[in-house]
Amino acid sequence: MTQNKPEILVIEDDKGLQKQLKWSLDEYHVVLAEDKESSLVELRRFQPKVITLDLGLPPDPANATIGLELLEDILKLSPSSKIIVVTGNDQREVAMRSVELGAYDYYQKPIQPEELKLIIKRALELANLEEESRVYHRNENMRFHGIVATSPKMLSVCQKIEKVAPTELNVLLVGDSGTGKEVLARAVHNLSSRQDKPFVHLNCAAIPENLLETELFGYDASGFSDNKSTSHGKIEEANQGVLFLDEIGKMPMSVQAKLMRVLNEGVTARVGSREEKTVNLRVICSAHDDLAQQVQQGKFREDLFYKLDEITIKIPPLAERDGDVVLIARTMLNKFNKQFGRNIRGFTKDAVQAMEAYSWPGNVRELENKVKSAVVMSENSQISAEELQIEESQLREMPLNLRQVREAAETRAIQRAIVLADGNISQAAKLLGLTRPTLYSLMDKYSIHS
Repeated sequence: MTQNKPEILVIEDDKGLQKQLKWSLDEYHVVLAEDKESSLVELRRFQPKVITLDLGLPPDPANATIGLELLEDILKLSPSSKIIVVTGNDQREVAMRSVELGAYDYYQKPIQPEELKLIIKRALELANLEEESRVYHRNENMRFHGIVATSPKMLSVCQKIEKVAPTELNVLLVGDSGTGKEVLARAVHNLSSRQDKPFVHLNCAAIPENLLETELFGYDASGFSDNKSTSHGKIEEANQGVLFLDEIGKMPMSVQAKLMRVLNEGVTARVGSREEKTVNLRVICSAHDDLAQQVQQGKFREDLFYKLDEITIKIPPLAERDGDVVLIARTMLNKFNKQFGRNIRGFTKDAVQAMEAYSWPGNVRELENKVKSAVVMSENSQISAEELQIEESQLREMPLNLRQVREAAETRAIQRAIVLADGNISQAAKLLGLTRPTLYSLMDKYSIHS
């Protein structure tokens, strides 16, 4: 199927050579052009990574000026494209001039398909590597202390963290499981004045109730026997730094009362000991459930809730982060390529479409697991939707309201175009078949950021 074949643009006015090249380059989607006007039209339509250009356009070996002008026009419109100029035997100086202007390589007629295919293959590999590098650096620029985001909702979360981090306010992070609450908590710590102090993590849901108190406050056996063994609690470990209490809603009421005293009075005591120690903490909590509802039900202390809820930041699920899924997946692909010694170069078009249409009930954690599994198991250069274990039956249905359908489709298309164009708005507009002012207008309409 041509949609998964790399596009190459062949600029050649000889009909016989056109047929020969299209037949011999069957592993590519060959786009043909025979003059300057059609060449620029097809260039804008397909944005091919590799182009072969016959410098004899028009067919006059003594004058390749138009061919060189076309070369310069192509490089202005698509500077990342690899151009292989095709010349006659008596055009070596012109060929060298084309390389000086920015052509990738040149090839002299008569054409030998196998030799030309090798040059095209190398040019495409280089173009792919350069694209990966651009995407990697762009993703690095989009990183916010470990967070990869371009969606308006997630960028809003990042802005809130930037504002609250320098303060000493306690922060409550609310979001579904797998949305990255620990990563965001670390971002608050890293942007605060406590960044060089301890960051201590305790998952309240992962520890049995009868052990949670000693895990949090520590243990002093001397209060019960001659055994002098003691254990530091997480509160002591986090002194002068940040204590991150994950799934705070799972904390028993008895432990909540002791935590409230620590926050009010700044003192803590180990289980089994009467000795109190002064501590200075900033507390960041996360919750999957609605803590306010738990307060109403009598399952969570109201005073502790308001003490912890000085600032609440709600984290959107991955399915609501338009444009982020593919960016995060590419970042994970680079990570797992290095971890497992693989060289997988990206995702197929069907994989990109599936990732965008899938509901991601497990959020970022589920995406990470699927990408990791695909990197380990894939035998191809690109990961497919099947290798991501996303089936068509799992994809979300679009709403029936025509306005919602249009707005959702336009938003997603614009986000995809911006991603594929590496954030270049002019290139994104060309991919969408729009003028740049029109694209900017639509971006304003849908609150899309480049």
